[in-house]
Amino acid sequence: QVQLVESGGGLVEPGGSLRLSCAASGNIFTIALMGWFRQAPGNERELVATITRDGTISYLDSVRGRFAISRDNAKNTLYLQMNNLTSEDTAVYYCKMGPPNTWGQGTQVTVSS
Repeated sequence: QVQLVESGGGLVEPGGSLRLSCAASGNIFTIALMGWFRQAPGNERELVATITRDGTISYLDSVRGRFAISRDNAKNTLYLQMNNLTSEDTAVYYCKMGPPNTWGQGTQVTVSS
């Protein structure tokens, strides 16, 4: 089973940008669905963006136009480019791939001045 490691989180000021990466331990070419989720303190985990094997993409309404999900099959990596960040984007971000469903360990994103 593929293992996932996220990176790229950190502290950024409102209006700033971050790019999250999710590196897989194996080949992701055949993986049907990949996505990014986030969980803020006291909130349930929510789906932020997904990308299918054929490149179909969907976004949470609140991030559409600011975030961009992409996958690089050659590098076995999933990305989330986040622009124009606000305090409401503060959360732990997780990547997920499957089936079979596999989660990364999460990376903290904090948007604060």
